[in-house]
Amino acid sequence: MTVLVLAQELDRTADGVIQGLSEAGVPVVRIDLSWFPQRLALDAMFRDGAWEGCLRTEYHEVDLASVRAVWVRSPSLFRMPEGMSAAEADYARREAKLGVAGVLLALPGVFWVNRPDLAATAAYKPVQYSVGARCGLRIPRTLITNRDTAVTRFARSSATGVVCKPLSTNLLFENDTYRMGYTRRLTAPDLADLAGIEVTAHQLQDWVPKLRECRAVIVGEDVFAVAIRAGSQESYIDWKADIQSLSFEVIDLPDRVVTALRAFMSELGLVYGAFDLVLGPDPHDERGEVVSMLECNPGGQYGFLEAMAGVPITDSLVRLLAGGGIR
Repeated sequence: MTVLVLAQELDRTADGVIQGLSEAGVPVVRIDLSWFPQRLALDAMFRDGAWEGCLRTEYHEVDLASVRAVWVRSPSLFRMPEGMSAAEADYARREAKLGVAGVLLALPGVFWVNRPDLAATAAYKPVQYSVGARCGLRIPRTLITNRDTAVTRFARSSATGVVCKPLSTNLLFENDTYRMGYTRRLTAPDLADLAGIEVTAHQLQDWVPKLRECRAVIVGEDVFAVAIRAGSQESYIDWKADIQSLSFEVIDLPDRVVTALRAFMSELGLVYGAFDLVLGPDPHDERGEVVSMLECNPGGQYGFLEAMAGVPITDSLVRLLAGGGIR
């Protein structure tokens, strides 16, 4: 029984899980997909109704028949050899993805955290909102559009103001530099100048009043909920914009919310998910809170929660992977 960890070569979060598996006596092999094809070789044959063969790195050889669990942490993209044209490299990356990932997905009885195809579907925010609402979660009113008139109409009909937030990753790579795009509350000047809205889809939501926020991480049957309190104006709008100002506290979510989160995970076929929730004032109970779901990241970060709040997410993942999904 072997656990494959698909992760970047330098990843402290992955290091912790790999160490935990090793200490538990579970064979584990780390693979970064950027190693393929130069530092990782695939030799797989389909015959008699099944795939057989191996994955081979300079240090390890993994019999495909031994793979029982795969953790898709955050592997790099396939890295093609120098000297290929852009068109050739693009074609080679597509073939690598469908070949390497295809063989792994075809292996019987493998427990995935998470299956890449299911995680890809779950990454679509419009899908998340529909599934979340069906499961009983409170979802903010949302507009997705490339029409300035629709933005104006939406903003005018909002009782709390509107925010603009990315539909995909908030990382932008330009001129060899990463930049972060954060959620923004739109001001009157923003709404007066909507030039560029037409070039692509934009997501706007009603602003959700906050008492505090919460990142809830689900690992199999385990739920870890950590309240996040903003310490600056920037982090009040988007806590990721000023992490140094935050304070953290382990909390218990209401049972009905936990049930809804589990139903969400089940419907989308996820084993791991990091939910961003808003805990807002309850208009009917001054001591109560209303929980709204903003999004779920099927591969969301959790290392900072362990460091700041002490939640044992690594241990939970180790147990889950070591047991092949059986708890």
